[in-house]
Amino acid sequence: MIIKNRKMLIRILFITISIVSTIQGRVLTYDEAINIALHESYSIKSFQQDKLASQFYFNFYRAMFKPRIDFGLSLPAWNEMVTPIQQPDGLPVYNSTGSMQFSGDLSFTYMLPTGGNLALSSTIYRDNLSAILASQDYKTLKTNKAYSRLGISFNQPIFTANKLRENLREAKYLYEHSSSRFTRSQMDIIYEVTKGFYTLYRATQEVKIANERLKNSQDALKTAQILSENGRIPEVDVLITKVDLAESQANFSESMNILEREKDSFKNLIGLSLDEDIQIMTDLKYEKFDIDMDKAIHSALKYRLELRESNIDIELQKIEVDRAKRFTEFSGNISAYYDFTGVSTIDSRSTQELFYSSFDNFVERRPNRGITMTLSYPIFDWGRGSARVQEQKARLRNSELYLENTKSEIMREVRDIVRSVEETKNRLSIYEQNQQVAELTYRISKMRFESGDINSRELALEQERLSKSQLAYLNAYITYQLTVADLKRKTLWDFENNRSYLENIDEQ
Repeated sequence: MIIKNRKMLIRILFITISIVSTIQGRVLTYDEAINIALHESYSIKSFQQDKLASQFYFNFYRAMFKPRIDFGLSLPAWNEMVTPIQQPDGLPVYNSTGSMQFSGDLSFTYMLPTGGNLALSSTIYRDNLSAILASQDYKTLKTNKAYSRLGISFNQPIFTANKLRENLREAKYLYEHSSSRFTRSQMDIIYEVTKGFYTLYRATQEVKIANERLKNSQDALKTAQILSENGRIPEVDVLITKVDLAESQANFSESMNILEREKDSFKNLIGLSLDEDIQIMTDLKYEKFDIDMDKAIHSALKYRLELRESNIDIELQKIEVDRAKRFTEFSGNISAYYDFTGVSTIDSRSTQELFYSSFDNFVERRPNRGITMTLSYPIFDWGRGSARVQEQKARLRNSELYLENTKSEIMREVRDIVRSVEETKNRLSIYEQNQQVAELTYRISKMRFESGDINSRELALEQERLSKSQLAYLNAYITYQLTVADLKRKTLWDFENNRSYLENIDEQ
């Protein structure tokens, strides 16, 4: 008996050390867990990068309307090759030609609001040319050339959509869509953290309930041993309390393992290191509030981000319809240029003399200039353009149908969740009363057992009933809290504080 009691004391000491060690971990409240998840979790970081990518995509097309300066250098561009020369009275001969060019380009492009552009550009290069003539016994010729150009050009599409503005509008919609998904992901993360938080809280409370049951079993065994020694209860009752104690110890050990698993899962969810030990802190208090069904539906139809995203999808699809119509539309383009060109091939190796000579050639040579207007219209394409337009219009109609179905689904969800909140609130009130009755009944049964009015089996049944009522209340409380969180997510209205739920998101 002494050995058994010593083993029991060692086990209880081990359990106590385990409990103390867990208490030393980082203590998190519900709000702190939400705040960590909204900054450190994998999900939020992934959606942040997606939103950031869409923002840069939008910035790219917005910058397309601003001027651009380009500069390029070739230092050098060298090549040698064999070139066939056709002869009118014989077979071709093959000369070897070579070029060593140093060049620079500078251009300034101004994007017009109409979708065209006006560009000012300049080019300058020096080219050292050489040729080996096969028809003249491989005689070598060499010369140096300088080239300079300064010009202005204009390009403007006509009778068609402004593609620059269209691309900018598309990029803006995509950015808004990504921002909406990011906000919605925050709400989903808050709900998942809420679920994870209370799941961990359930595991924590189950450890406490199991520990309380273990202590009660230990007290029952001590009482049974005393009563048995005084001859007030049979020895079999002592054996029953020992079995009950062993079962309580096993339940406590199992609940501790479940708690550690839930801790790891929760830490991974909110973005904490698995090596960091944590504890959560909350209470079982809850606030009762009334829910107006009409207001819940109105708020959901006004603020739900899925509807906003569906409207954006419709606008994006309208852009695709406009693009498809271009396969069959009348279009054109106007382009013009005006530039001065100077070329110098004087016999000089001085780069400065060559370029001065090419600049003088600006005045001697007439400017290059031209204007072109092109028009195009597909007379017959065997239905390709029409098929493309009908395809995109069908996709547009599908997007519109999806929007209407989403509205209907949101109304159904809101009706269902409002009813669920009322159901879980009523169930929670019942389980709360049951727990109070079970606690009172157990205290009375314990006193009756100590006075010898009931046996250990009856006390064990009351202990089991108390544990079940505590767990039932705990599960009802968690179900209620999750249902309230889901109500906020689906209506985007905080009925407890009577304000928009999106304000809570912005404050995180």
